Amino acid sequence: MITPYAKRLLKGDDLRLSLLAFIKLNNIQSGSLLTGVGCLSEAKIRLANEQKILYLAGPLEIISLSGTLTPKHVHIHISVADSEGRVYGGHLVPGCIVSYTVELCMLEYNNLRFECEYDHQTGFDELVIFNNE
Repeated sequence: MITPYAKRLLKGDDLRLSLLAFIKLNNIQSGSLLTGVGCLSEAKIRLANEQKILYLAGPLEIISLSGTLTPKHVHIHISVADSEGRVYGGHLVPGCIVSYTVELCMLEYNNLRFECEYDHQTGFDELVIFNNE
């Protein structure tokens, strides 16, 4: 069974922290962030295969936003465009602040449970999937 969710964030909300709070409030054990649209006043994005965080000052338009949701961890990729149309992308980290609004659409998978565990090969917490049936 799949349960859909939608959430609108407001000016000043931290995108990642608000998403985690929503997951905890709704006790979502496994899910996907399907899409997100809106604007940010600033963004912090962890670059691919790096520990480096890219800081971007707004205004920024969210081009894409998707990933997996667990109660303790969200693995979200984000792409944003600046006022010149340059696009930047990577992993969503705290510090992406909503400037006007962000609209999120999510799904919860009631037959699955997602957890994240440290993976020695990658050096990161990675998704582990359990079937509840």
